[in-house]
Amino acid sequence: MSQMPDVRSEEYKSFIEKYLSETCFCHSQEPQQVLFSAMRYSLLAGGKRLRPIFVFDFCRMCGGDWQKAAPFAAALEMIHTYSLIHDDLPCMDNDDFRRGNPTNHKVYGEAMAVLAGDGLLTAAFSTLAKASYNAETKIKAVEILADCAGHLGMVGGQVLDMQSEKRVCTEQEVLDIQERKTGALIQAGCMMGVLAGGGTGEQLAAASAFAVKLGLAFQIRDDMLDVIGSSADLGKSVGTDQNKNTFVRLYGLEKCEELVQSYTAEAVAQLDSFSDNQYMKSLALSLTNRKM
Repeated sequence: MSQMPDVRSEEYKSFIEKYLSETCFCHSQEPQQVLFSAMRYSLLAGGKRLRPIFVFDFCRMCGGDWQKAAPFAAALEMIHTYSLIHDDLPCMDNDDFRRGNPTNHKVYGEAMAVLAGDGLLTAAFSTLAKASYNAETKIKAVEILADCAGHLGMVGGQVLDMQSEKRVCTEQEVLDIQERKTGALIQAGCMMGVLAGGGTGEQLAAASAFAVKLGLAFQIRDDMLDVIGSSADLGKSVGTDQNKNTFVRLYGLEKCEELVQSYTAEAVAQLDSFSDNQYMKSLALSLTNRKM
């Protein structure tokens, strides 16, 4: 029988927290300590650790040793963290708080925040290269992560988002933004988990399709919470997206709720390609129906 969702989530989260804390940027003999401090400040700031959880559980569902996939999970979390540091900068979203704490540039200054993000981005690929998998698996992991994080994925989505700020976007344009900006790293986590677990081509495709639909449902819920949530619950400012091209602005709250349920159902259907999938099904439902 599968572990209860909360128990397994906590196991995965505790494992990656310990791994990140004990193995990342602990270079006591190097002189650039302020850089390591800034990198660890954001990397170890908590959060849901969803992307590592996707790596771990897709690995497990494919029959692999999920703990061995820690370098893949850590690399993905480094990319995610760097993107948050840069998103919060004055030249981007100009946010003062992240996860209930002052943003990186508020603590270390703008220049160091940029460099901390740069350091995390490049360290992610070094971490992948040192993982205990064969060369073919690691090369494929690098390809997936680079495509999902870079100009074809998250960075491309950020560009589209910036270009959309002074005009009202079409439905397809909003989908293009969010599939890249939010969904791409979820896709990377699910696909890298299949790689780590030695999954089949069919499972890799199913993981990708699951992530695309779940990413859309997750982002729509996020847009809704920016309108109806509270900063105390979310640990960040709310109402900051009211003039952006969000799904709420495009559809309204009622239609958004319908879309969340539809996309979630489509995502969950992809999990039939995996055995012992009840935990991931429960996690998907909890993420897209969350209140915070």
